[in-house]
Amino acid sequence: MHPDLKTLIDLQEVDLKIAELTAQIDSLPSQIQTLEAQLNDFIHAYEERKKRLATNQRERKELEGEIKVIQEKIARHKDQLYQVKTNEQYRAMLKEIEGEEAKIRKLEDQILEKMIEAEELEKFVQEAAARVEGEKARVAAEVRRLEAERQADLEERDQAALRRKALETALSGGVLELYERIRKVRRGVALAEARDGCCTGCNVRLRPQVYNEARANASLLTCETCGRILHYIEPPPTQGADAPDARGTADRTVTQD
Repeated sequence: MHPDLKTLIDLQEVDLKIAELTAQIDSLPSQIQTLEAQLNDFIHAYEERKKRLATNQRERKELEGEIKVIQEKIARHKDQLYQVKTNEQYRAMLKEIEGEEAKIRKLEDQILEKMIEAEELEKFVQEAAARVEGEKARVAAEVRRLEAERQADLEERDQAALRRKALETALSGGVLELYERIRKVRRGVALAEARDGCCTGCNVRLRPQVYNEARANASLLTCETCGRILHYIEPPPTQGADAPDARGTADRTVTQD
């Protein structure tokens, strides 16, 4: 195999690994923010329900106080019934008592609604109170894990960057420039495997002469369609000499256009 071609294959593997690590590193802060936001939302909902429950209880007491005041008023009106002197005054007093009793029924309906709401709030608050400390601990542990993962990825990327520099220096003049130029326009993938007569980078069939030259791996050839540098990988010997270009599912794949 052409020495530069072997180095370029190694270089591309390193570059793809660096890109993968960079994507992971860049995604971790947002993962941490999402976890912390979810915890904050949970705690906020818990605190809001506690406040609503306290408000509910206060409002129920106020309604019960209003009912007590009206009941006292009704009691006074009933005492006054024995003091009225005409039927008209008696009927007016009864009508007023009925109006006050209707107010009590409306207030009792409101209290019932508050009691139903309170049951739901109490259930949520009790369940959340039992979970809140566990959720805090779970998120804290997950954040620590993600931060450790990010640090490990940073160190691995630094090692890969050192490996890349060593590979760069091993290339002949102009080859690195060619590689970088192709990689820039082909979404980070400058090399493609020649397989079954085609370029796996663009899936376009190669001219027989180009394909045969690519199979030799003796020079730097580029695909006439996508411009990627071609290389050939010998099939596993277990597949036999009659199918030299066959591939199994374990072969490497190359990003396509």
